[in-house]
Amino acid sequence: MAKKSKTQRAKASAARAQRKAQAREAEASAASSGAKEAAEAQKPKRTFFKKASTEPAETKAVAKAPAQEKKPEKKAEAKPVKKKRFQFLRDVRSEMKRVTWPTKQDVLRWSVVVVAALVFFGVYVALLDNVVITPLLVAISGLGLGV
Repeated sequence: MAKKSKTQRAKASAARAQRKAQAREAEASAASSGAKEAAEAQKPKRTFFKKASTEPAETKAVAKAPAQEKKPEKKAEAKPVKKKRFQFLRDVRSEMKRVTWPTKQDVLRWSVVVVAALVFFGVYVALLDNVVITPLLVAISGLGLGV
């Protein structure tokens, strides 16, 4: 596994600090109100595929009620092809920013390892072919089994 960059470590540290601060705030509000239900309502529910929601349960219920009364709207028209055309390139660019690139020293070190392995196995196969396989085939063909 590749090392995390300084930026990645800083972001992870900031995210942990933010989660701890939110947990402390939730505990403080639960302690001040004296109700355990308030703390449970403020805890984000975690699901496997969706991000945790930070909205309280009452807000969700209020927000969902009007949406259920509305009539289903027509489906939005598909985006024009022009807008989707370069989306792949934008995605590639954003992913390339996240890549942890090896240092020059790492590249040189691993290049030497690869070249040394190629030389070793080349010599091994050449010796195996000339010293073992060829004489063995000559000996088998010289037995006189063929007419």
